[in-house]
Amino acid sequence: MSNPFQLLGLPTQFDLDADDLTQRYRQLAAQFHPDKFAAQSTFEQKQAVMMSATINEAYRQLSHPINRAATLLAQHGIHADAPEHTQFAADFLMQQMQWRETLGDARMENDTATLTSLKNEIAQEQADLYEKLSTSFAAQQHDTAAQLVRQGRFLDKLQQEIQAALPE
Repeated sequence: MSNPFQLLGLPTQFDLDADDLTQRYRQLAAQFHPDKFAAQSTFEQKQAVMMSATINEAYRQLSHPINRAATLLAQHGIHADAPEHTQFAADFLMQQMQWRETLGDARMENDTATLTSLKNEIAQEQADLYEKLSTSFAAQQHDTAAQLVRQGRFLDKLQQEIQAALPE
């Protein structure tokens, strides 16, 4: 895929204005919506579908801070999600184990209050991590940012599991 920042007309940086990102996405999505090309040739229709998919993927990459950070790192030749990058600091590993244990216990007991509390705790951890990512990118500390991306992926997955365990 081409550079999602360029595609959406945004600066290539971690800190982005979410409203600006959404507005630019909506403008491009409307401009290249396949329905607008229904009366065009088959080739032009296919091009519109491909462009629409590319725009959607660019938005997906940039709208989530961890995906945006991984995209930025890839532009610097660092693939934070590569299998060889699976090491975590011991304190983070211990914290992961505690969160997993809390989640497991709360699931077994259908303890909505504990699940909600854990969800809020993880949300705060994610917000703190995004601040650290911002600082790391501003200081061009890409190795640190890559470690934070890996931690962020774990937090995202844990948050999804908590959400799935909560009653709807």
